[in-house]
Amino acid sequence: MQRTFLLWISLLILTAVASIAGTTLYLRASMKERLIVSTTTSLYDTGLLDAVEAEFETEYSIDLNFISVGTGIAIQHAQRGDADLVLVHSPADELKFLTDGTGVNRKIIAYNFFAIVGPETDPATIGNTEPLQALSKIVESGRNGTAKWVSRGDNSGTNAKENILWAAAGFDWKTLSQESWYINAGSGMGETLKKADYFSAYTLADMGTYLKYNKDGLISLRVLVGQGKDLLNVYSAIAVNQTLHPSVNFDSALTFTKFLVSDEGQQIIEQYGKDAYGQSLFYPAARLLKVNTDPSIAHWIAECAFFNGTECPLEYRKGNSELYG
Repeated sequence: MQRTFLLWISLLILTAVASIAGTTLYLRASMKERLIVSTTTSLYDTGLLDAVEAEFETEYSIDLNFISVGTGIAIQHAQRGDADLVLVHSPADELKFLTDGTGVNRKIIAYNFFAIVGPETDPATIGNTEPLQALSKIVESGRNGTAKWVSRGDNSGTNAKENILWAAAGFDWKTLSQESWYINAGSGMGETLKKADYFSAYTLADMGTYLKYNKDGLISLRVLVGQGKDLLNVYSAIAVNQTLHPSVNFDSALTFTKFLVSDEGQQIIEQYGKDAYGQSLFYPAARLLKVNTDPSIAHWIAECAFFNGTECPLEYRKGNSELYG
């Protein structure tokens, strides 16, 4: 009887300890602040944000939640107050986001390059040509029935860049989209690459996503036109204005932004992909702009992604002056 009694007491104590431990873990988890980040698919699909999240959440009691969509939809989420921060790569859309009063404290965090990728056979013979010449040759080959083009067609930053390039080459993308060789994917970068691969077509891709999908054996497309100012791809973090949307987690949004542009955050960006792909998928822009380690790239970023000579004009800064020191 005594042994049975002691056994029951022991079991009750163990149950109580387990319950207390479980409650403590639950309370700790529930005490974490939640930060909703609406982000472009290229940052998410490549796995970069997973690496950033792992380091960030070990240092801060903030639970990162990502919504992976194209830049246009990411900004729409923020305009409705459904996100606290956006990570996007379309300067023209970002400027509108600031001027409409929703976006504040824009900070450039990274860059890489777009590339025109296509089948190894290269039916339009665009290899090593300039981007605008390449697009002209693709149109000619498309109309001759020897080439196809797959567009994101999703109002993303990549889609916006594509349309800018078509216009610079002398074409109206809306007119082209009515032609049989021009295919609208209406999806993210990864799915667009797979569709282009399926059709042995050309497409515009960010290098980060292309390298991952190529390395993973998901596509056989080749980079035919890459690098250069015309193909520069700049990523920015922009917080949602708490004055306009009082419920947003503005403080945590700025904490995350500061982490991304810190030495630690920039190091994560710089190192991500090197081991697996032999090169970085993205490059740290904040560090480059601060210390001017590559004047040519810094000048390109300023030309392509600055507004009135700065990454964030004074009227769109809400405190946190140390971000721009």
